[in-house]
Amino acid sequence: MSTVPRDYYEVLGVERGASEAEIKRAFRRLARELHPDVNKHDPEAEEKFKEAAEAYEVLSDPERRATYDRYGHEGLRSGGWSPRAQGFGSIEDILGAFFGSGDPIFSDLFGFGRRGPQPGADVGVVVEVELAEVLTGTKREVSFEAVSVCEHCRGNGAEPGTPIRTCETCGGQGMVQQATRTAFGQVVRTAPCPTCGGDGRVAEQPCEVCGGAGRRARTRTWEVEIPAGIESGQRIRIRGAGHAGEPGAEPGDLYVEVRVAPDERFDRHGTDLLSRVRITPTRAMLGGEVEVETLEGPRTIELPAGVQPGERIALRGLGLPGLNGRHRGDQLVEVELVVPEKLTREQRELAERLEAALSEP
Repeated sequence: MSTVPRDYYEVLGVERGASEAEIKRAFRRLARELHPDVNKHDPEAEEKFKEAAEAYEVLSDPERRATYDRYGHEGLRSGGWSPRAQGFGSIEDILGAFFGSGDPIFSDLFGFGRRGPQPGADVGVVVEVELAEVLTGTKREVSFEAVSVCEHCRGNGAEPGTPIRTCETCGGQGMVQQATRTAFGQVVRTAPCPTCGGDGRVAEQPCEVCGGAGRRARTRTWEVEIPAGIESGQRIRIRGAGHAGEPGAEPGDLYVEVRVAPDERFDRHGTDLLSRVRITPTRAMLGGEVEVETLEGPRTIELPAGVQPGERIALRGLGLPGLNGRHRGDQLVEVELVVPEKLTREQRELAERLEAALSEP
């Protein structure tokens, strides 16, 4: 992380005139994205989270925010303020100290103070399709790693035929209170029971396949229907195809982001396509038939005599459909003039005669 503090509004991704509700929503979104338990692939996730927490601490307090707006970071520091996020050892401590373990922002996000099974997380994958496939729609088979319910124990974590008893540590509640001493005093927070992981029950003989977790990671394969007219960057949501949740909870979803590969023959503008046809000056003067590429194969079009460079001819209904096959756009063929760089003697004589004839009054 940079040693120079970033602008707090930039950190949260909000305008300087953002309301308190907008700031809260922005931090909720960042908290979900940056929490290290969710963002394990990013080694800087915890520091980014603390940076966001610091920004929220300032911008959610009217007095601190006013000081920051007038004097910036130096104004806060000169007034004796220091970010609380840097004084705690864990993210749970930060959240507990700032907002309390019962605050709905964090109970919704991470389960602090929440009882009951946790739903599964979402999974994201990316697929690429050709522009021609956008015309008709297509299918793609995607493979991804996801946590699934253990088939051997059916998700209860116990070897089949063995008993499951109430957890002695939490008394079946699934949650315990933990006290942590910090530079700001003692912080008490509610957290999932370390013995049963929040389930409230413990298997006497853990499942031999999943080790008692009730879930295990495995590769899944899913066939995805990609609708006609989809645009690059749009996502398809498949409910229940993500990570398995805890017993009794809903699984997460699978999000498939579609990227449309560039096609050098066409520029896409929504449902319309732009292509180009290169012709000689004499063809432009005389007009006539030329062949152009379309998504459905070559087509012959008629150029009017005297067509000008940059002029566009519309091929109605030869563009792309709207999403799910609604009204189809057009293909616009733009005329490009190609001037020969070298002429034979005969071609030059003909060109000079033509130039002389055209220059006559």
